[in-house]
Parts: sequence; C-alpha cells; structure tokens
Amino acid sequence: MKKSLFLTIALLVSGNVSAATDHYVLRDGDYVRHLKVTKISDDYSVDADVDFDSAADGAHCSEAISGKAKSTGENELLLKKHSESAASFCELKIKLSPNGAKIEESKDCSSFTVNKCHFSSGDKELVKVK
Repeated sequence: MKKSLFLTIALLVSGNVSAATDHYVLRDGDYVRHLKVTKISDDYSVDADVDFDSAADGAHCSEAISGKAKSTGENELLLKKHSESAASFCELKIKLSPNGAKIEESKDCSSFTVNKCHFSSGDKELVKVK
C-alpha cells in the first residue's frame, strides 16, 4: 500500500513521465473481449477480459487476466502470467495496430479459463476505442 501511494505521488510530481491508456473491444457472436493497454514511460501493463454468454444453451463465463507486459518488437507485447493453481504460464501475445489489436494465447492459458472462455481473438481484431 505504501509502495503504491509513493509511486502515485512520484508520478504526479514528475513532469517527465508520460502515460497513455488505450482500450480495445471486440463483440463476436456470444463473445465480448476487452483489452486495456497502459504505457507509462517504457513500462506496459495489460488488462484482458472475456465474457461469453450463450442464449441458446444458457452457458456463460467471465475471465480476466492482468499484469506487466514486455515489448517484444515494434507494436508487439507479451504478457506472461503464472498460474496460482498449476505449474504453468499463460502467455498473451498482443499485436497492436493503429486501429486495433489481435490477441494470441498459449495453450497453458486453459488453466486460467473455463471451457468456452478464451482470450485469443483468432483472426479478428479488437477495435481501438477512440
């Protein structure tokens, strides 16, 4: 708590720190995916969530993952999160474009989600909210 308070005050006092947050959304059938990417100086944090709600069979789920991400190339981020219940990592590879983002997930992300929920957007791009 003290660390967060100190960091917040330091960011407010510092005039050299630039921060930007971008939101991306994709509604695809029964799925809604949301991605939030925050950049403070050269540090990235990512929040990704997926909601699935099927009116046909009543199935639903809602999952989220967040953490610090590393830049792995131009307009590419990697979020690597350790599972608390298994000895595995979920990796989200995020490719950003001027108008959107695509998410690919590793196979070990299944330990973070239930059957129908997955973070991957496939070939579809999440649209950048302006």
